Amino acid sequence: METVAVGLNESYRSLPALYLVFLLIWFVSACSWTLNTYRTRHFQSNNLQWTLASVPLIKTLQLMLSFLFWYSCFNFQACSLWMSFGVYVTGVLFQTAAFVSFLLISHGYCIMCERLSLNERRTTAALGCIFYLTLVGYKACVPYFTVLLLINYFISSYVIFHHISQNLVVLREQLSIMENEDVRVMHDAVYTKYTMFKKFQGAMQIIAMAETVIYMNMDYSLENYWLRLLLREWAQLCIFLYIGWTFRSQDLAPRFSVMPATKCKGEILVPPIYSIEMDAATFKDFGSHEWHIGVPTSPFHDESFKDAVLVIIQHPHAQRPRTLDTSSPNA
Repeated sequence: METVAVGLNESYRSLPALYLVFLLIWFVSACSWTLNTYRTRHFQSNNLQWTLASVPLIKTLQLMLSFLFWYSCFNFQACSLWMSFGVYVTGVLFQTAAFVSFLLISHGYCIMCERLSLNERRTTAALGCIFYLTLVGYKACVPYFTVLLLINYFISSYVIFHHISQNLVVLREQLSIMENEDVRVMHDAVYTKYTMFKKFQGAMQIIAMAETVIYMNMDYSLENYWLRLLLREWAQLCIFLYIGWTFRSQDLAPRFSVMPATKCKGEILVPPIYSIEMDAATFKDFGSHEWHIGVPTSPFHDESFKDAVLVIIQHPHAQRPRTLDTSSPNA
């Protein structure tokens, strides 16, 4: 269904060019993210990165539909209602996908644990569905849905920041134990995770403040529409570029992927670390199926690995800052 566009406000004249610029930027970002994730798929468990790939792809689709809608309005004098509906749907899907991605990161998916627990998966799915429905009602101007969306924002922000704080506390405790026991083999990996969560916490604080400013400044004047759109799109782009760069698939610190398969009763623990020494001849011919370096992170391993421990094999000629007592295990 189409309607003829009559008397379009000239303040909308710059919208096609604006949407086209952001379309190209998001398209390049989506392609770069997908290509980088594919190339570095052997470095780490990148299920999180493939999940995050949906965000720029949906945003690219929304910007493409927005560009086609406004371009046809000004150049062909026909504004498609179906295309405007597509912009509406993809906009809601983009915000929902971004919200679910934030929830997954705050839970520590593929960072603190390989898989989320059953309760975490159910909670994430429920919050995502509620967020989607309230956003649909708000966009459709259904009465009282503005209040419901604000309540949903508060609850969701609390859940995200609560899980981020929990993960930061756990990582600080692990770093403290490693420094006290002088276990340096896992220190870089744990510190990398701690830095990633600190950056994500800062990004979420900026998003919370931006959302607050948007709802406090409800200016719907047509003359400033293009400027508000420009600021909103740049803010979204910068935030997602920052988060995407932080959690991109890459060759991270050694033993970054050493993590429990799932969380156990909300506790996140590094597997027990054992250090052994052997002479050069033994080290050269070392081979054992019972001892292994690292913890299997693939869900296809059999159940015999569920109680596996991390064994660090120290090369006899490696340089160490000081001698460790290897007679007892380091937890």
